[in-house]
Amino acid sequence: MAAERSALPKLRLETFFVTCAPGIEPLLHGELRALRLAKLERQVGGARFEGTIEDAWRVNLWSRVGVRVLLRLTRFDAATGDALHAGASAVDWSRFVRPDGTIRVDAQSSESALDHTHFVEQRVKDAVADSFRAQHGVRPSVDLDDPELSIHVHLSRDRCTLSADTSGDSLHKRGWRRFQGRAPLAETLAAAVVLQSGWDRRAPLLDPFCGSGTILVEAALLAGGVAPGSFRERFGFERWPAHDAPRWRALVQETRAQARFPAKMLLLGSDADAAAIEGARENVASAGLEGRIGLESAGVEAFEPKRGWNAWIVTNPPYGERVGREQDLVPLYRRFGSILRERCAGYRVAILSGNPALAKALALEPERRTPLKNGALDCELLELAP
Repeated sequence: MAAERSALPKLRLETFFVTCAPGIEPLLHGELRALRLAKLERQVGGARFEGTIEDAWRVNLWSRVGVRVLLRLTRFDAATGDALHAGASAVDWSRFVRPDGTIRVDAQSSESALDHTHFVEQRVKDAVADSFRAQHGVRPSVDLDDPELSIHVHLSRDRCTLSADTSGDSLHKRGWRRFQGRAPLAETLAAAVVLQSGWDRRAPLLDPFCGSGTILVEAALLAGGVAPGSFRERFGFERWPAHDAPRWRALVQETRAQARFPAKMLLLGSDADAAAIEGARENVASAGLEGRIGLESAGVEAFEPKRGWNAWIVTNPPYGERVGREQDLVPLYRRFGSILRERCAGYRVAILSGNPALAKALALEPERRTPLKNGALDCELLELAP
């Protein structure tokens, strides 16, 4: 065994940054801390850590709230296009893409002389192409939809950070969703809502506005210790030239074997939209959760939670952005607030709200408000104890 260990290649230490939606940084930091990552630091918009590419594999598999795992390649001053080109040219891009492969470059810029992101993307693309052309006589081409390598450029105060995206697609694309619905909640935000609610992973969890079932599915995966990334067909790093496929497959198999659902797990969802419930059933089945989540086509007026339960209500009611008009939703919120007051003593309630006027119609004062983003929309997670 000792000989086998010594034969394994020693992996280099790298610096990684895991991105997340605004307001979710504390939750992301907590789950990365549970993975025992080195030199972990919470930052605005995500968290930084140091580790090997295998640590990045684990984060891609296990992060429920992270969006992308970026491998930092270099940092340098870039106040001009030539400086940007020179800095990008110094990277050994052959680690991440073949000479005839495909790339995509995405840029962000703030408080920098190079404030035109399309120009920044073009100059970095040219640097990659020129480097390969000089060494191999061929160059990677651009593929905006399905590149072998996604390159991230971040400019802040003329300081450039270049990163390779280990994730590929955003991590909210778990792979289990088959039905979208009219206003689907991103899987990462749904997981954040469940985690922030404080649900103990054993008590009953109810969602009376379940839509396509995202909150319930993410709650079940959390309770069962199922790695959310284990559904994915592919991550970005799997397309890199030096990817160790056998080692990666072994990690995925080991991860899947760790799943253990509680003996008694009660997750119940309902929605007034019968088509949404049918779609939710598709999603539940796709996630391998049939028999673990109960679903019913019913409006909030039929919501009758049992009195005296030690239960959680975690939900995302419509708030007039993509589903329903604000003035039409006020009676629904009033009725829901009345049900919470009359029947839910002892419950814990977490409601994702994107409309303060509708939240006020609940006639309940939250114990805590957590600002979150649902896409570009400012929201709050309201935590109540009726």
